[in-house]
Amino acid sequence: MDVQLLAALVLGVAAVVAIIVWSRLDAFVGLLAGALVTGVVAGVPVTELIDHITTGFGNTLAGIGIVIALGVMIGKVLEESGGADALARMFVRAFGKGREDVAMTATGAVVSVPVFCDSGFVILHPLARTLARRYGKPLVGVCLALAGGLAVTHHLVPPTPGPLAAVGLLGADLGTVILAGVAMAAILVPVVVAYARIMGPRLERELDPDLVPELAAAGGTAGAAAGGRGSGAAGTAGTATIGSAGAGAGVSKEDGESDAGEESGGKPRINPALAALPLLLPLLLIVGNTVTGATAEGSRIAELFAFIGEPAIALLIGLVIAVYLLPRLHTGRKTVVGWLTSAAASAGMIVFITGAGGAFGEVLRQSGVGDALAETVSQWPVPMFLMPFLIATFVRIAQGSGTVAIITAATLSAPLVQSAGVDPTLAVLSACSGSFVFSYVSDSFFWVVTRFTGLSGGAAMKMWTGATTTLWLASLPLLGIAALILG
Repeated sequence: MDVQLLAALVLGVAAVVAIIVWSRLDAFVGLLAGALVTGVVAGVPVTELIDHITTGFGNTLAGIGIVIALGVMIGKVLEESGGADALARMFVRAFGKGREDVAMTATGAVVSVPVFCDSGFVILHPLARTLARRYGKPLVGVCLALAGGLAVTHHLVPPTPGPLAAVGLLGADLGTVILAGVAMAAILVPVVVAYARIMGPRLERELDPDLVPELAAAGGTAGAAAGGRGSGAAGTAGTATIGSAGAGAGVSKEDGESDAGEESGGKPRINPALAALPLLLPLLLIVGNTVTGATAEGSRIAELFAFIGEPAIALLIGLVIAVYLLPRLHTGRKTVVGWLTSAAASAGMIVFITGAGGAFGEVLRQSGVGDALAETVSQWPVPMFLMPFLIATFVRIAQGSGTVAIITAATLSAPLVQSAGVDPTLAVLSACSGSFVFSYVSDSFFWVVTRFTGLSGGAAMKMWTGATTTLWLASLPLLGIAALILG
């Protein structure tokens, strides 16, 4: 590989990592800076470099920017209306007594598709505490099961931001990735349950008495810790737990339902099937588009699904259903608009980071760095489909965010896997799987999970860092099987 192009790549990636880890700036600025450094060192004229950055940014957001925003809005309505709680209670009743950990894992896996992990854990944590207390289950085990379920689909199943961005950056079909991600997540769910059952009883004695008795006090600690070491999302979650504490106190002893026919936090009780509709219908429409496009191309049904199964249209349908069916009857327009505005603010940074990843990728392609790297790496004794996995692993350890790890891995590996003819769906799964590894103090979700549960220090790392690394290891053989199937 040409020394100048190698230096451009190394310095560009180093700039991204250094800015994210050591500066007051975030991943959006880091990725843009990395694109500039790479282009300048590679010898791209400045005017052309700016064109490459803007082109890459715009082309990437043209495909997935709307989808990310709509997905986050659906999640916010589910969160505020009580729909997420309704889904949780449905799973608890479905799996029955003695399988509370399985129920919480399944709940987390479903809720995390539209709802951010941090928010999902805050919403459902009071129910997990109540189940542990009522049925004599280890609190650590039940909380770990919930957090693991949230993490599995958050890392693997669009329209969560990381996998969705990887779909756009690697040119994969969204419906196919959803099916493959759901299949992979379903296999990893038992891994979560097994880890929770093994580690839960062992870590129960490590619970910090200063964190467990009052959930509000735990939230204050979590917010302070996350605000100091993680991202702002954890600080927000820590504040939200004060309301959740009151919610947990009003939960009944039998099935976690409140006494007055309302969900925790005074939200109305919602039919679980109704709560699931804004989530499941868009996914079914997107998958239907993929299936009919492959089996009935040119038919009227295929043309219909080509429209309603377009991700932006499908999620828009889901949002309309959520807005008009989930909030209680007399919820004011101003309230619902406030939810959507808040969701748009949350989605904004993810959208910007994804666009910056596309800008970085365009510079890599146009400068020749990507092609040179692909030619060099193709000679390494490593299966090419594992390159996104390895890149995501290193980036996750370096800066903590799984979403940033997925986007960076998809950006850097795109020219490699495309040159090698790796199936785009397999490349997306590879990048997403690598992002599981070693969640620790630089990850805001680490603080939310461990402080809300009541663990600190080494016990906290055994609980959550160990769980995410176990998922990372378990995903490796699954990627090998996927490579045999997808080719």
